[in-house]
Amino acid sequence: MVSHSVWIVGNSRSGKTTRLVEHFCRWLQIENHNLGLFYTKKAGKKSDNSFSKPFVLKQAEPGVLVLAANDDNRRELSDKIVTKTLGKYPIRAKTPLGFFQDEVILFWPLLIELLHLKAQFPVRLRPETEQELATKLWREQIDAEILRRAGVNEYRLVRRILDLLQLAAYSGTACEGIAEVLQSGLEDNGVNLEPEFLASLLLDWRNWCLERGLLTYGIITELYTQHLLSDRHYQERLRQRYQAILADDVDDYPAATRQLFETLLQQGAVGAFTYNPDGAVRLGLGADPNYLEGLARHCRLETLFTPVAPSLADNLARPMVEFITQPMVMLELPATVQSIQTTSRAELLRTTAEVIGKAIKSERIQPEEIAIIAPGLDAIARYTITEILTKQNIPVESLNDQRPLISSPMIRALLTMLALVYPGLGRLVDRDAVAEMLVVLSRRQGGREGERGEGGDKGDKGEILTQHSALSTQIDPVRAGLIADYCFVPHPDKPNLLPVTSFERWDRIGYAATTAYTQILQWIEKQRSQQEQRLIPSPISLLYLAIQDFLCKDSNPPYDQMAALRELLETAQHYWEIDTRLRQEVGGEGRQGGQGRQGGQGKQGSNLSTLSTPSTLSTPSTLSTPSQHSALSTTLAEFIQLLQRGTITANPYPLRPIGLSRKAVTLATIFQYRSSRRSHRWHFWLDAGSPLWAKGGAATLFGAPLFLRDRLGESWTAEDEKISEQERLQRILADLLSRVSEKVYLCHSDLAVNGQEQLGPLLPLVHTCVSVISKVA
Repeated sequence: MVSHSVWIVGNSRSGKTTRLVEHFCRWLQIENHNLGLFYTKKAGKKSDNSFSKPFVLKQAEPGVLVLAANDDNRRELSDKIVTKTLGKYPIRAKTPLGFFQDEVILFWPLLIELLHLKAQFPVRLRPETEQELATKLWREQIDAEILRRAGVNEYRLVRRILDLLQLAAYSGTACEGIAEVLQSGLEDNGVNLEPEFLASLLLDWRNWCLERGLLTYGIITELYTQHLLSDRHYQERLRQRYQAILADDVDDYPAATRQLFETLLQQGAVGAFTYNPDGAVRLGLGADPNYLEGLARHCRLETLFTPVAPSLADNLARPMVEFITQPMVMLELPATVQSIQTTSRAELLRTTAEVIGKAIKSERIQPEEIAIIAPGLDAIARYTITEILTKQNIPVESLNDQRPLISSPMIRALLTMLALVYPGLGRLVDRDAVAEMLVVLSRRQGGREGERGEGGDKGDKGEILTQHSALSTQIDPVRAGLIADYCFVPHPDKPNLLPVTSFERWDRIGYAATTAYTQILQWIEKQRSQQEQRLIPSPISLLYLAIQDFLCKDSNPPYDQMAALRELLETAQHYWEIDTRLRQEVGGEGRQGGQGRQGGQGKQGSNLSTLSTPSTLSTPSTLSTPSQHSALSTTLAEFIQLLQRGTITANPYPLRPIGLSRKAVTLATIFQYRSSRRSHRWHFWLDAGSPLWAKGGAATLFGAPLFLRDRLGESWTAEDEKISEQERLQRILADLLSRVSEKVYLCHSDLAVNGQEQLGPLLPLVHTCVSVISKVA
């Protein structure tokens, strides 16, 4: 049956996903004559000849596993399949890591039996909690001398070590084999930490997590590939559940997925896979396209040459790549490639926004047909472009903008409110935070807010409201500052707010501000009283109540603000879930009377339990009231400090607005744009002279090249890095040019944001094409 499997190869926008769905419909014997219109007659005849004895899926047999590179692509692929098949056949659409996670949780009893683990339901750690727990576990081992030798701060070092476990798991390397890979791969790289030391930290971390039923992506992948997938009982269940597999964009999959695919194919399943030679977007983040390409030997090869839509890649991809890689090659770019050149970056941002605004106002193009792409977007660039275009009533969609939660004024206000209600948090709040809380919590109900709720994202004058727009509040910043100066009483245990009449000239505050402040004060006093009587189940319920009473009462905040609020609630919910698990662990250790686990795990567990409760406490049900308050205050303090450190938490659900997509200009980094698989008529390549175009940057994890299967454990040299940068730049150019149909603007400033001259690899292209300054050519 393996002969019916197909390996579809094609560049970006060549119709690979559509072809994948075609094969699935053919297996189901669903006739759709319109599908063949995308392909030439020659290709169609070749396809017909290869299916002299077509394979047919049976609806009475097991289902079909559908995999996609990321969650957005998964939803789109699932929608396409359901639309084509009319929803008549069961499919299970997942990302590779999502599938591994579901399988590990589903077959957790089998893993308990295989690894002799404690029988408890597993809990997955989010990245921010994983970072904090690992830091506490390793704090005694990672001292000042270790940090000096590593040359990075504690946060960065812990993140790098955790990434090594994840990369090893993705490559199919067991945790015990990490030391060997690092020993051979880091010997010439000047890393001053012993591989055995790094491996021992990861072994301690993995064992500590498994004993408490805590799972990270790295641990999940290792459990699945090293233990679950090799078990004959699981293999039998896998064969009974799936008779076919569809995998889109396998060039972005980790090497561990090939083991899953080969197992399914060997058990008789049929497969269809798509592969993009110009893809490999996640190379450096665990993807191993070269190793996955070896899966093609199990399948028939099908190559797609004709793009489904016109693009600039047909005429420009090869000449542009040759021009920047071979200095002697001469190139004359057509009028479809133009440049915007300025001296300073501030002028570049302003000029780029003006060119976009003029083009849209002249109706030459619509906002949703424009994409601004940069190798790295700092907060200044995002804010400048967004504000300039928004003032012209041109909406901007910042693609997958991941910012710290604490950057939102609403989140800071809610955290200040928690510090005023719960005791023991006075050192986490100051007068400025109280003033900001008063401004945010005194939002006007109705008026502009109400009209925005009815009309979408626009105010009463038709302007587009964003997170930076002016907030209509009953307490303005000046009055809020006066109230905080005269009515806020700092205290390390119980900070307090006094009535407004304690201010000698309180009559100058005004009626509206006085009324709003009195309502906020009464609400805080009420919640404080209920907390003392233990009538509030958890801080999460208090957060939800504050959001309901102040931020979402009779109004609908914009999507980005609602996403931040959901993100806060989900992060808090997860934090308290882990807190509960650790309290149970501490209680269990207390009942055992010192009969802890063997090795050093019992001691490390006691150190780490300070996240939730002091290690001297027994079970939560036997805690006294002062101990409960102390434990809760400790947990709340560490949660607030986690967010105040600027931690970027996981995206909330739903991950995107429900309904029609916004007609907005897309603003994204190269990695975000390529991952989204979008296409536009016009591209603006911001900072075209930046050297970051050839760098992996944040999209490359420390030690990632060491865990590629075709060079596992081999040292990564400067020559290897140079070749990798050239190949990455070629893939980026070919991919981006395949996703633009009409025009590319190369936006370049002589000086970068830090004042240094920009001499990146695309600079020859900038000087070759026609330049426009403040007008659309």
